[in-house]
Amino acid sequence: MAITAKLVKELRDMTGAGMMDAKKALTEVEGDMEAAVDWLRTKGLAKAAKKSGRTAAEGLVGVRVEDGKGVVVEVNSETDFVAKNADFQKMVAAIAEAAANVADVEALAAADLGGKSVADTITDKISTIGENLTLRRMARVEGDTVVSYVHNAAAPGLGKIGVLVALTGADEGFGKQVAMHIAAANPASLGAADLDPAILAHERQVQIDIARESGKPDAVIEKMIEGRMKKFLADVTLLGQAFVVNPDLTVEAAAKEAGAEITGFVRMEVGEGIEVEKEDFAAEVAKVVQA
Repeated sequence: MAITAKLVKELRDMTGAGMMDAKKALTEVEGDMEAAVDWLRTKGLAKAAKKSGRTAAEGLVGVRVEDGKGVVVEVNSETDFVAKNADFQKMVAAIAEAAANVADVEALAAADLGGKSVADTITDKISTIGENLTLRRMARVEGDTVVSYVHNAAAPGLGKIGVLVALTGADEGFGKQVAMHIAAANPASLGAADLDPAILAHERQVQIDIARESGKPDAVIEKMIEGRMKKFLADVTLLGQAFVVNPDLTVEAAAKEAGAEITGFVRMEVGEGIEVEKEDFAAEVAKVVQA
């Protein structure tokens, strides 16, 4: 029997399953709708899909470093309680290990993890844990030396903030200090040349607007803007920031003093950028009373 888009949509509407899961279910049972629903329920996919609308902003990042290559992944859950679950931690660690051999998060989702794809492993875990779980991000860093640091570690290589830093000519001790600095200072880029042009343009416009409010001549305003942009870059770029270990030096100067060059980094924090809708408990109670 031909598996049409209409059949797939109907099954999705009935179960809330994802498109690929619905198509796979119909294919497995040769288009029998009732059997497809049962197939999805048996696999835990219908239950998992019903949870997929819930915001998953907690969880863990996992890091792994081997032979000058480092990877960091973020797997989210709905509550911090799950992040403390040993089975969840084991899964995130295994996903980080699988990430060492793939290029991006899409490839990671399809990667093998003990006979199942990472995506299917997460789906199965949704059914057993009872919360929405998502594989959100992964990033890679390569270099002569790659050092990792995990802040608020829940287990080895797992925590709330994961940092990887690539260096040349450095020992791991200095690399660890830089990684800890990155965790604390959260730089936007390595240097000015690496900063997102949109961020730079936005800040320049803000500084122009502020300077114009002063009513000073254009020549003076231009110098004010350049000075403030220089300070901005020092604040947001790793190489320009004051080194937390020795604030008298910039990170770039500290690296030179250590005979090292920082070639790249990544910092990943659980839930960053996810908008969590907070319930107004007082308003909710008021609605109940008025009803």
